[in-house]
Amino acid sequence: MPDPAQKKATYEDLRRLPDLVVGEIVGGELVATPRPGFRHSSVATGLGAKLGNPFRFGEGGPGGWVILFEPEVQLGADLLVPDLAGWRKERLPSLPETNWTEVVPDWVCEILSPGTIRLDRVRKMPRYAEAGVPHLWLIDPAAKTLESFRLEAGRWSLLSAFVENDLVRAEPFEAVELDLGLLWE
Repeated sequence: MPDPAQKKATYEDLRRLPDLVVGEIVGGELVATPRPGFRHSSVATGLGAKLGNPFRFGEGGPGGWVILFEPEVQLGADLLVPDLAGWRKERLPSLPETNWTEVVPDWVCEILSPGTIRLDRVRKMPRYAEAGVPHLWLIDPAAKTLESFRLEAGRWSLLSAFVENDLVRAEPFEAVELDLGLLWE
């Protein structure tokens, strides 16, 4: 936690960070983490592709979603960058002109890595809950797991956990089955 006497980080502080890091403001503190590694990026790209066709484009699924990689999401004084985030199209009918949105996502996905696991689980998960994000997935490429959470009464409730090559139907994308094993290739 930042010292209350310290100046709160601003968007201008984010702009001054080098391109080789992902910058976020969490609890008023500027947090910079290295750009994702190849395994992390591969899982994010694969998941985005598997969800994109049925949920964004309506090919083989219901459509009606906007799904983005590493969007900047302003939640009050915080600016978080989930690995993937999704909004129901009626809640985000057009993309903002700014680099960020203040529209709370309907789903976020954090892909865990040794350098971000504490940030994602300990600092960002509670912030997503406070903001009212209804669904959260945590994916651990090293353990080959996916955990699906739903926000209930302001707290995260683990709905299901999947491993290795499980076939997944997880909220809010349960309309289409996901072969988890494809993400690890």
